[in-house]
Amino acid sequence: MFAGMAGLALALGLALGLSLAVGLGTAQMAVLAQTAQQQQTAGATQTASPKRALPAPTAANAPAAGVAAPTPANAQPTAVPAPTPEGEDKIESVPGYAQRTKAKPQANPPKSPPAKPQTGAQTNRQVNPQSYPVPQKAPAPVVTSAEPTAQTPYTAVAAYGTVETPGDPLGSAYIPVDSWVYPAMLRLYSLGYADTAYLSMRPYTRRSALHILQASEAAILASGDEQAQEILAALLAYLTGEGVTDGTQRGTVYGVESAYTRMMGVSGPILTDSYHLGQTFFNDYGRPEETGFNTVTGFTTLNEQGRFSLFVRAEYQHAPAAAGYSLGLSQQISLLDEIPFSGYNDPQATIPSGPIAAQNPFRIVEATLSYHVLGHEISLGKSDAWLGPGMGGAMPWSNNAENIYSFRINRVEPLYVKYLSHFLGPVRYDFFYGSLKGHTDPNDDWVHSDMFSFQPTKNFEFGFQRTIIFGGAGHEPVTLHTFLKGFFDTNDTAAGEKTSRNDPGARFSAFHFSYRLPFVRNYLTLYTDSEVHDDLTPVSAPRRAGYRPGIYLAQFPGARRLDLRVEAVSTDCSTLVCQGGGNEYIEEAVQQQGYTNKGNIMGDWIGREAKGGQAWLTWHLSGDEWVDVQYLHKQTPGDFIQGACNGIPGTCNPSVTPNIYGPGGTTQNQFRVDVMKRVGPAVEVYGWFQHERWVAPIYMPGVQNDNTVTVQVTFYPKLRTKAP
Repeated sequence: MFAGMAGLALALGLALGLSLAVGLGTAQMAVLAQTAQQQQTAGATQTASPKRALPAPTAANAPAAGVAAPTPANAQPTAVPAPTPEGEDKIESVPGYAQRTKAKPQANPPKSPPAKPQTGAQTNRQVNPQSYPVPQKAPAPVVTSAEPTAQTPYTAVAAYGTVETPGDPLGSAYIPVDSWVYPAMLRLYSLGYADTAYLSMRPYTRRSALHILQASEAAILASGDEQAQEILAALLAYLTGEGVTDGTQRGTVYGVESAYTRMMGVSGPILTDSYHLGQTFFNDYGRPEETGFNTVTGFTTLNEQGRFSLFVRAEYQHAPAAAGYSLGLSQQISLLDEIPFSGYNDPQATIPSGPIAAQNPFRIVEATLSYHVLGHEISLGKSDAWLGPGMGGAMPWSNNAENIYSFRINRVEPLYVKYLSHFLGPVRYDFFYGSLKGHTDPNDDWVHSDMFSFQPTKNFEFGFQRTIIFGGAGHEPVTLHTFLKGFFDTNDTAAGEKTSRNDPGARFSAFHFSYRLPFVRNYLTLYTDSEVHDDLTPVSAPRRAGYRPGIYLAQFPGARRLDLRVEAVSTDCSTLVCQGGGNEYIEEAVQQQGYTNKGNIMGDWIGREAKGGQAWLTWHLSGDEWVDVQYLHKQTPGDFIQGACNGIPGTCNPSVTPNIYGPGGTTQNQFRVDVMKRVGPAVEVYGWFQHERWVAPIYMPGVQNDNTVTVQVTFYPKLRTKAP
């Protein structure tokens, strides 16, 4: 239906254009014929009185080169001669309407010899309209947002209001959230382009990213902004398989999209407990990492045909053996979660109890089969989710933990809703539903995420998100009733209801916004991500919420390749409910292991009841190459993480004997240097060095240091394509 409407609109447009061209040509010929008739009438009634000659040109009134001098109103028009068959005579152009202005009389016009009267042959010569050039169809007008200049004036004006265009019926795969594409897209947005990008709803599909770029391509090319043009060129080259180079419609795209290997060497003890003490490495899909030599080797495959797409990312992962937590430390930390460390709760995925054997899993990181319909990707499998505007973390959902298997409905293209979008702008929404792994109390619980994001203006985005964890063995069944109860319930949960089959689940609500600041829209973007547990939104309970605010300077005046991003983060709210690790990601009477999948927090890596911040200073070598310096600080208070028990870390058993705890809490500081470089069009080399200092008296005495060197090489083979 949409294709038929598009064809009809195109046919009507062509017909209208041809009608206008023919109409304009006919009108011009009529004007020429009328002018010739006036010349005949004037010649027949003209007397032999001499005509006044034009004044000699002076510096003040001399016409510019290539511009015909204006004709005085009292001068008799000259008949237009018909061209000879040999083409020796020239057809003089008729002055435009604006040029036929009355000449200003001069005070002392110079004398000139009288002009010879016209003969009858001259005055009665007929004008043949067919002797004029045949009108040609004018080129299509070009709409541009660039400022007009003398060399490039406006040639068309954009239509008023929103123009509805037929949607793209083709499906496409998601771009992984750890791809270089997202830093490039976010920088392009903060440079003042990519207006249709939603910062808080990642990942983008390949075609939705392409549409974002196409909407800004003309403005970028006309801007003279070298940085934006480099980013645009790199992104379009990455999306070549979508048919962006030759303008043809995309056919079937298939093949190995990438193959990569990462080698990581770690010296010194590290932190691997995102739910309690902290993480040395985060936002890494929950991959295993320990002190020693770690490696990851994997590949991605891409298959797109019509509305269908299939994307698979699989890898072999290796991490060496480690000591892990002692039994006493595991018991002490388990009691912080109000879970006894025994029976089916021994071990727990959220506690890295030792000894830890060497790990060598082959893991499916992403595997998504999707079908595209009316701007939606409807999919099954494991897919990424990054639901927040920040770069260092996302409160509702990130890639800190392993992806879950889910059913997903994602509106990947902005939707204009009549009346509603007049006030709130276009909207996108994302819903997915799946099961959580690694929980033991209760086991086999489920989760769903629901998000809406609006763009009232091209510079402002805001939205709401909700995550609900429900069900679980021994608690309540996972049925349509329990799902709908959590989906629609907005009331507080009573104690008796919490342990019944009417439990709406553990509910987490998020609010976010991003804003390109006035007067510096091509430089500064301000944003905030927030989340609260067991309240309708963080806006309604600001003192109980966790926050990740940030500001991004996309370029420095005088150093346009340099950018700076700073983010602060806190889940240590200002009320008593946050004492002892409560509120954010926990404090549940039932879902004690809360916001985790296979032991890692699904949202912001900062964890429970913690404060910190991150900063990135980046020098961009090109649109997809850079060097950056990073700093990270995190601190967890002692009212959540206790100190060493009786002066000996990791030996306390609070359930057996009275104990004396030393200073508690944890502190992390990291310094890191990243380099992203291309070796030819198909090879990417990414390396980084990191130094960390951390203190966790409950685990190890004194200050601990670790160093990491990592090199990853990625090869991008050329995708295969077939014509549609």
